[in-house]
Amino acid sequence: QEQLVESGGGLAQAGDSQRLSCAPSGRTFNRYSIGWFRQAPGKEREFVAAIGGSGITTTYADSVRGRFTISRDKNTVYLQMNSLKPEDTAMYYCARGRFLSSTSFAPDYWGQGTQLTVSS
Repeated sequence: QEQLVESGGGLAQAGDSQRLSCAPSGRTFNRYSIGWFRQAPGKEREFVAAIGGSGITTTYADSVRGRFTISRDKNTVYLQMNSLKPEDTAMYYCARGRFLSSTSFAPDYWGQGTQLTVSS
């Protein structure tokens, strides 16, 4: 069964930049829409960003807009995170899914996540 594999998490300091990657373990993404979500300890999983299959359509949560950029190439989706804050600390998950509207993304297939910890 195909899996989504996230990488790029780790330890960072406030103000640093980090890039997360999401790639399928088997087939290519084949123009699937992909989203990033995150879950901090004790909190619900929240949407971060999503990108359409062609790479043209993107949408972001207000909390990360202007600091995070989602992009993709043929087989990997990236989340470039700049100006990191301690409140960005979370487990980050990528998910295959679909856009319900230009600003709404519905996930249906998850990766295992990668932990990002940002210290102040």
